[in-house]
Parts: sequence; structure tokens; C-alpha cells
Amino acid sequence: MIRNPILKVLSTMRAHRVQALLMGGQACIFYGAAEFSRDTDLAILASQENLERLNAALRELQADCIAVPPLSAAFLERGHGVHFRCQHPDAKAMRVDVMSVLRGLPPFPDLWARRTTVTAADGAAYELLSLPDLVVAKKTQRDKDWPMVRRLLEANYFQNRATASPAQVSFWLLELRTPTLLIELAHAQPAAARELSATRPLLAEAVARPEESLTQALLEEERSERETDREYWRPLKAELELLRHERGSG
Repeated sequence: MIRNPILKVLSTMRAHRVQALLMGGQACIFYGAAEFSRDTDLAILASQENLERLNAALRELQADCIAVPPLSAAFLERGHGVHFRCQHPDAKAMRVDVMSVLRGLPPFPDLWARRTTVTAADGAAYELLSLPDLVVAKKTQRDKDWPMVRRLLEANYFQNRATASPAQVSFWLLELRTPTLLIELAHAQPAAARELSATRPLLAEAVARPEESLTQALLEEERSERETDREYWRPLKAELELLRHERGSG
């Protein structure tokens, strides 16, 4: 389970009634795809009231903003992340990153409506980005995220395939990144695979069962997602560079 400094951050957010969803590496731990992470990544509602609650939680955590941009609804709503470092003894040096808009995902109220709630051994409830949303959020340009996407999907598939609903089957067909599992599922669910191939063309390869061809198609899919992410962040990074320059010359 996640280590105590992260629990301190999450319990503080809960105590201040911050509307936030855990995402990133710590959410992956909850979903059974273990990943060590020194950060707490949160998707938050960028309303004035919620930002006031977030500021109160950050004050309790003795958290300082460590980079541009500053915390504001305007920056969050444009897609920026805001980064903090905690100095509270129970969360010393813990980094907290918050975002409100995530590439490829709907507005926060929709994410909140389909969140996953996990209850810990002590009875505390933690709100997570739903697994399908977490998978989308992890499709970035970073090398480290793609193995995690694969492990998240594998873990979910192995945990639920014996009792899978049609919705779960569709989710796996659209997202699985392990060639052998995708072939296995497409062979077991050929009608669903053929129907969804209009959305994910490489499913035609999975139905036909040529693993080498499917592997290459998955790599091409990944390269396309990485490039889409780079293009999404290009103007945001340019804005951050301008902010850094203004701060340095101020």
C-alpha cells in the first residue's frame, strides 16, 4: 500500500474537503500495478471554493509552489499543472502536483461522477481517477508511462476476465497493449472485436491472429499517441518558458 507521507497528503485533502482525484503512480498502486512514486498527483475541480479548500490543505502541509505557474483557476483551466513541495514533518519533501484539465479526458465533473472509491484498512475512503480515465491520462510522451499502461490493463484483465461484463470486454479490446492477451480476447469475442475495429483498426490484426503484425501496429499506435501528447504540450510549454523568463527578469 502507499507509504505514510502520501497518506498524510491524502488525509489532509480529505479533512479539508478538497474535491480531488488521485492519479499517477500512486493510483496505479491502488489498481494493482505497483509503481514507486515520490509524488502525489491530483486532478482537482478548479472552482473558487475548491481552490480555497486546496489552499487551506496546502497551508497545513506547509507546501510551497516550486515552479511556474502559480496556483490559479486560469492556469489550471488552460491545462497547466501546478507543483508544490511539502515541508510538514509527516510529508517532508513530498511533491504534490495538481491539474484540472487532462488531455483526452472530459471536464472534472464527469471524471468525478465515474471515479473509483477505495476504502483502506483503517476505514478511510480515497477517491481515484477511474481506471479507464487513468489509462488515457497515462498515454503521454514519457517512456515510463507506457509499461505502466500495459501493467494496469494486464492486472485488470487477469482480475476480471472470468466474470467480465460486455463493457469490460469493450474496454480491454480498445485498450489492451499485450499482443498475446489482445489476440486471446479477440479470438474469444470475435464479433465485439470486429465491431470495435472501426474505432481501433489494429483489432483486425488481433482477429486474424498474426502476433508480429499486431505488435508493430501497437508500436505505431503508441508513437501516434506520443506525438499527439507532444503537440498538446507544445504551446503550454512555450507559455511556461515565457513565465519563467518574466519571473527571472522581474
